[in-house]
Amino acid sequence: MEQRNNVTEFVLLGLTQSLQGQKILFVVFLLIYIVTMVSNLLIVVTVVVSPTLDAPMYFFLGYLSFMDAVYSTTVTPDMIIDLLYEKKTISFQACMIQLFVGHLFGGAEILLLVVMAYDRYVAICKPLHYMTILNQQVCVLLLLVAWVGGFVHAVVQLLFVYNLPFCGPNVIDHFICDMYPLLKLACTDTYVIGLTVIANDGAICVVVFMLLLISYGVILHSLKNVSQEGRRKALSTCGSHITVVVLFFVPCIFMYVRPPSTSPIDKFLTVFYTVFTPMFNPLIYTLRNAEMKNAVKKLGTRKRK
Repeated sequence: MEQRNNVTEFVLLGLTQSLQGQKILFVVFLLIYIVTMVSNLLIVVTVVVSPTLDAPMYFFLGYLSFMDAVYSTTVTPDMIIDLLYEKKTISFQACMIQLFVGHLFGGAEILLLVVMAYDRYVAICKPLHYMTILNQQVCVLLLLVAWVGGFVHAVVQLLFVYNLPFCGPNVIDHFICDMYPLLKLACTDTYVIGLTVIANDGAICVVVFMLLLISYGVILHSLKNVSQEGRRKALSTCGSHITVVVLFFVPCIFMYVRPPSTSPIDKFLTVFYTVFTPMFNPLIYTLRNAEMKNAVKKLGTRKRK
């Protein structure tokens, strides 16, 4: 790839220009990041060491928590550190790396949520064949597909931006490097590229979100043939999945299903799906899943002994 620009770094305006506001946000986001990392890594460790959590659902949940931990780490630490400085800069290469890694884990998480919906469909609609259909080899293959899909998505995003000429202003009215703010700075017409971003991001978000809602609708409809106890357990599990899906996809759709442009609400939406959602996910799955709660309690008891 040939890089054609004279910009070596970008200046990030951050979330706010208020020094008092930056101090408050520093404390808030530091606490959120600590909770995010502890809760997600706790789920990963619990899934790995607990023999009772050997179902495919927990295999995927463990990797979802791992993705959330890394996804949050690509954004939150830099944002927290930048809140301590008046001038916030990021090199061109670091900007491209942040863009790539963020879309890699974001894209992989989208596909993993699809895999988890398929897992719930098989578990509820074909319970007798659940462990046969989703054996270990199939689970690993589905996880690999999610990673490859995320990688392809991230490479496409990077190719769009890396070869753009940046020859003028280098100030980004954001706290991270993302597609629309970077397209706004390019010294060329980015209309066509903007449309491809809508197709690559927005269309994928909408289509996958609709497919997930339909699939969970089919799953919930099939519960009429399940016992009351099974129905209660399935509703609790599916409720957690649907909540996570909504929290992830609604901000994504608002961000990318629109004409290529920047908006003041972009920062809030980005904060929501890069900072808050990774914190909410483990709390939602743990609080609504009795087996996970019991496994976490047993892990805590084992550590005290």
